[in-house]
Amino acid sequence: MITRRTLLGTAVAASAAGLFAPRLRAAIPDTLRFASAAGGPRRLDPNQTTQGSDNWAVVQVFEYLARPPDGNFGITPNDFEPWLAESWTTSDDAKTWVFTLRRGVQFHRGYGEMTAADVVRTFVRARDEGVNTANYSNLAEIIESGPYEVTIRLHNPDPMFLSSTVTARHVMVISKKAEEDLGEAFLTEAVGTGPYELERFDTERGIFLRRHVDYWGEPAIISNIECLYIADTTARTLALMSGDVDMAEGVRQPGWVPQIQNQKPDLLFDMTVPGSFNTLFFNMEKDPLQNILVRKAIMHGINKQEIVDALQPMSRMVYTLNPPNYPTGFSLEDLPEDLRYEYDPDEAKKMLADAGFANGLTIQVNTSQREDYSTQHLIIQEQLRQIGVNIDLTIMDHSAYHATNRQNLNTLNINSSSLPPVPLYVFNDYAVSTANMTADGKGGANYSHYGVAMPGVDNLLAEMLQSTTFDDYVAKGREVELQIQRDLPMGGLPTLSYLVVRNPRIDLGYEVQGGYAYWRFCKAKIVA
Repeated sequence: MITRRTLLGTAVAASAAGLFAPRLRAAIPDTLRFASAAGGPRRLDPNQTTQGSDNWAVVQVFEYLARPPDGNFGITPNDFEPWLAESWTTSDDAKTWVFTLRRGVQFHRGYGEMTAADVVRTFVRARDEGVNTANYSNLAEIIESGPYEVTIRLHNPDPMFLSSTVTARHVMVISKKAEEDLGEAFLTEAVGTGPYELERFDTERGIFLRRHVDYWGEPAIISNIECLYIADTTARTLALMSGDVDMAEGVRQPGWVPQIQNQKPDLLFDMTVPGSFNTLFFNMEKDPLQNILVRKAIMHGINKQEIVDALQPMSRMVYTLNPPNYPTGFSLEDLPEDLRYEYDPDEAKKMLADAGFANGLTIQVNTSQREDYSTQHLIIQEQLRQIGVNIDLTIMDHSAYHATNRQNLNTLNINSSSLPPVPLYVFNDYAVSTANMTADGKGGANYSHYGVAMPGVDNLLAEMLQSTTFDDYVAKGREVELQIQRDLPMGGLPTLSYLVVRNPRIDLGYEVQGGYAYWRFCKAKIVA
């Protein structure tokens, strides 16, 4: 059986192996090599990516109409700067947005100049054909109001449209002509406007990029980017320690950070705050998770503080779906006592007995071999054993894990995702019925079937959309948060800063403070 001690031992062994192993290959001139924790790339199309590791290449190849500051989220409209759009206006009711496009922007591989037709197609396919259409259901009409002008009309007002939608990955602008020409091949050969273009998509090793010589803005400083995929923790750590890669996705696992710091103190650690939302979904189509007493017992059986302590310095406490520092998040003191779900194994056992499981129960659960997932699941497995809930855990490849989730084959799955400080974003991702996960893999990330297997919060979210002031908007969002706590289709687990370890020879050109679990490399340079 794998335990937390085993995990820590693996991390120590990995760091030691990296320290004493010979250099695998000298650093490649004018090339940045980044290693992520996945078995291989799946897709490059920004509207179809389902594996987080693929986004490291996506954000080098594609661009938004507007963008937040590098290394952080944008919160207010003033935080965003023009990008593929050189300017925009909005109506007083925040339902009509007009974007004036930058002229002369060239797509990769000779696909010509970006026009309004490309932007319209980008937004329409995100709304109608993407892997997460629920986030774009507010898009009522997207039209070419000129060759270089796009008008977007919304069903409901959205004063935060730039952060809620325009800078969401699925609407990074694509070439309409390339999509038509390439067909299915567009999934792996997608064409954008970014500072890097695709050189090679290797299904086993990674995605290889080169500088886009016809880029409209400041050219990328480093000529080549290699987004490599090294799922094995020891191998990835070895590659980092030996200098074979310049940057690597860190191991969000007990003891890993201090071990690496002790072994090689010159390495740099970039961490986003709050980082990944870690959400535990109860699949209410699976027995016995339809029973709310079972769900409450599981939450009372989880010691979240133990998870926070084990995953320092990356982990921070969460009491509801959103973290306390986000607009609709709650502190423990602000929650009604019956909705706090504090660690209480005796109460958990009583609830299980009341639900008919006085002698305990067994639940089959899948998890990813990626350390942030497996560590949390293994800690929870041990904690729930103390209340009589046996988690029969299968650890699998990260891509396969997400595939089982999307095929309705899991029960207590954890989803880890970086989400912006936009009150509706997490609800639309996880809780709205239109995001319901379906066995054909075409649904959204509502893995609990909330609003389908049982009444949900759709009506409250509809009211939230009609709020005319930010205060009313947040107040209604907090009602949504409380209702999710009452129904308990899912529960918030501690957040976990996304961690990248960087060789000091790479200067990113900016400081990483927050934002999504991927960032741009076009400002990066190689220093002595």
